[in-house]
Amino acid sequence: MHTKSVLTLADVRAIAQAAEAEALAHQWAVTIAIVDDGGHLLWLQRLDGAAPVSAHIAPAKARTAALGRRESKVYEDVINQGRYSFLSAPELEGMLEGGVPVLVDGQCVGAVGVSGVKSSEDAQIARAGIAALG
Repeated sequence: MHTKSVLTLADVRAIAQAAEAEALAHQWAVTIAIVDDGGHLLWLQRLDGAAPVSAHIAPAKARTAALGRRESKVYEDVINQGRYSFLSAPELEGMLEGGVPVLVDGQCVGAVGVSGVKSSEDAQIARAGIAALG
C-alpha cells in the first residue's frame, strides 16, 4: 500500500491566509477556493467586492486543477489552440487560468482556484497561497 499526504485544516487555513494577503496587497476583490485531490471543496472565501459569479468560477478552476493534476491554464491553452472538442471533457468546468494544483513530493493533494481579476493575477494569488506551505 502507498502512503500519501493530505491537506489538513491548518494547511488550508495557511493557504487561504496567504492567498488573501496577496489579493489584499494588490486591492484585488476575488474569491478563493481550495479543494482536496478529488476536487471536493474545503474552503471558499469571497472577499468584499468580489463578483457573485466568482464564487462559482473559483471552485470550478480549483476542481479542474485537482482532477487534472495540472494548472487549469493548460486546458484553456488547448482550447484556444483549436481543440474545441475538449470543452466536452467530463467534470472539467473551470478550464480558465487561475486554478493551480498543490503538489507535495510530486503528488497532487489538492488545488487552489481564484476568480475575480485578470486570469494571470488569479493564478498569482493561488500560487502565493500555495507557497505558504513551504
